[in-house]
Amino acid sequence: MKISVVLPCYNEEGNIKLLYNELRRVLTNKYEFEIIFVDDGSVDGTLSTIKEIAMDDRKVKGISLSRNFGHQSAIIAGMNSASGDYIITMDADMQHPPTLIPTLINKANEGYDIVLTIRKSTVDAKFIKRITSHLFYRFFNYLSDIPLKEGSADFRLMTRNAANVFLGLPEKVRFNRGLINWMGFKTAFVEYHSPRRISGKSKYTFIRMIKFAIAGILSFSSKPLKIPFILGILSFIFGLGYSMYVLVQFINGMTIPGWASTIILILMLGGAQMLSLGIVGLYIARIFEETKQRPIYIIKERINIE
Repeated sequence: MKISVVLPCYNEEGNIKLLYNELRRVLTNKYEFEIIFVDDGSVDGTLSTIKEIAMDDRKVKGISLSRNFGHQSAIIAGMNSASGDYIITMDADMQHPPTLIPTLINKANEGYDIVLTIRKSTVDAKFIKRITSHLFYRFFNYLSDIPLKEGSADFRLMTRNAANVFLGLPEKVRFNRGLINWMGFKTAFVEYHSPRRISGKSKYTFIRMIKFAIAGILSFSSKPLKIPFILGILSFIFGLGYSMYVLVQFINGMTIPGWASTIILILMLGGAQMLSLGIVGLYIARIFEETKQRPIYIIKERINIE
């Protein structure tokens, strides 16, 4: 049984060697394994550090992407080069504890096709990030037919069969957590507490988290498309009620020229129309991205990979 550990990296120069040493400690003399670092267009010394380690250890493989294609695409790039019977994906920031790997493998040996990890807490997570993360899962699960457990991470194990199905899915703009749940394979869950980041800073800024949330919702929910319909009904009801009020005022001879009511109507109806167009536009943009048929990543260099 061979284990492939796939590690997407973006500006993680300070964590690479620490993570490698910890992985070697956990895996050596217990499993046949390979460690695949995927440099996602880093601008620091991440790639040179990977090359340095790979020169001394043939079990370490490296993939350098031509630019920053994003975390989800980097995971796919690494999985496509993995040869293991079990494929484990985890971040390179030392916040996914390597000591949990034997637990994941033991669960897979019990007959599970996918073993997902659930983050219960993060030592250095700020209050805003905890709140926004909680709201994302609540909002996503409300809209989507494919529920996600709160705290789901990209730290997971997949059997070769499950990985082949996952890699065969044709989406270009990928929300991997949702796709894995959608496949429906027999799944186990393992909880963990995320330690403090040793070096560097989180790449998930607030803007990137918003984009990530939008990608997930657009991939697994059509419910936002119903919002324009609901807004249209509400606007019609409001307009009908207001028309009746104006008619009564006219009959009673109480109509007077005024700009307040006109402005309110224009703002409400205009806002509803713009929101509706925006929602439809997001889905059209997603269709546009899928129809271009461009690769989701481009490999510039391979290290220890034939």
